[in-house]
Amino acid sequence: QVQLRESGGGLVQVGGSLRLSCVVSGPIFRRYGMIWYRQVPGKERELVATLTSGGTESYADIVKGRFTISGDNAKSTVYLQMDNLSPEDTAVYYCVVGSDWGQGTQVTVSP
Repeated sequence: QVQLRESGGGLVQVGGSLRLSCVVSGPIFRRYGMIWYRQVPGKERELVATLTSGGTESYADIVKGRFTISGDNAKSTVYLQMDNLSPEDTAVYYCVVGSDWGQGTQVTVSP
């Protein structure tokens, strides 16, 4: 069974940075694409960034230039570096592989 465990969320001021981590158990790491989503209560889930099994990155327009997705095969971990954060980035962030989701980590950006 695949397990994903996010960490790194927290409270940060506008313009600050956070790095989210997602540790992936099992041998599936990087066999499949990794995705970061985020969700605000009452709003639709939003795709933030994708890292394909071939290493290609893609981003939602709203985070392009500010967020960076990367992976460490040796640690079976995918990261989301978030810079120049704004209050609009406040959400619960989830990492996803295939149909498996992590528990989410809260990111709060204060004005």
